[in-house]
Amino acid sequence: MNRLKAEVTPWQELEKKESELSELLQLAGEEKEESLISEVAEGYKELNERLKALEFTFLMDGENDYCNAFLSIHAGAGGTESCDWAKMLLRMYLRWAERKGYKVDIIDLLHGEEAGIKSVTALIKGDHAHGYLKAENGVHRLVRISPFDAAKRRHTSFSSVDVVPEIKDEEIQIVQSDLKIDTYRASGAGGQHVNVTDSAVRVTHIPTKITAQCQNERSQHQNKETALKVLKARLHEYYRKKKEEEMLKEKGKKDEIAWGSQIRSYVFHPYSMVKDHRTNLEIGNVNAVMDGDIDSLIKAWIRRKK
Repeated sequence: MNRLKAEVTPWQELEKKESELSELLQLAGEEKEESLISEVAEGYKELNERLKALEFTFLMDGENDYCNAFLSIHAGAGGTESCDWAKMLLRMYLRWAERKGYKVDIIDLLHGEEAGIKSVTALIKGDHAHGYLKAENGVHRLVRISPFDAAKRRHTSFSSVDVVPEIKDEEIQIVQSDLKIDTYRASGAGGQHVNVTDSAVRVTHIPTKITAQCQNERSQHQNKETALKVLKARLHEYYRKKKEEEMLKEKGKKDEIAWGSQIRSYVFHPYSMVKDHRTNLEIGNVNAVMDGDIDSLIKAWIRRKK
């Protein structure tokens, strides 16, 4: 009910504001007051901006678009360079989430051997988090002069981003006998709980081979609970995609955006540009994008999808 109220209330507020402005405009016409006309003009300008923002939420009408999102980043082949790129992407999404006023919980983090991260899973909490972030599913490509190369050569690195919605526990049921649960010692930068007990948990769904792990909670029980939540979200997305593929086969169509396809390039050298290959949108300020200014890229994809 709260979610539905949150959708309806802004429209009611806009309607009320528009009514007030109409009355003010009528009064301004009768009194021929320049200051009132100026006030009405400013009011309509603000109203129009709010309307555009609200209209965009109508594009995010997917079943789970309103949900929180589990975001996972995996470094591709390329060792330290790819691990550093995965860390840069994580920073970009953390900055973006901060701009949106979203809360972020890091669930699982595996550091690279020399620098960066091999993989990370984070829970992004906020209104329509999944609706926005599903635009980021796919492979992200980096081109730059590597800071890890003494010869200062240009390197190309890849990292994959996977986004699934956080779903309610009752939406998907798992048979206990289908699960394999492993415990291991948490790895990290240090601290009294690290490498002392086997608190980290990895859960494998045997029929699909889908796994989820968590090592950032205080106890093994909490880690298991969180890992199961991630597993359920991934299974939900797996079955959804499977159903979609079956429907496409029946229609004789081929899915043009498959998992693993390169969706975006971030070029630092020999020129500065971010290009989304699905929408052909190009942005010249790479640093702004890496600081979390990715709304234009996300919105362009959502509009094109619609």
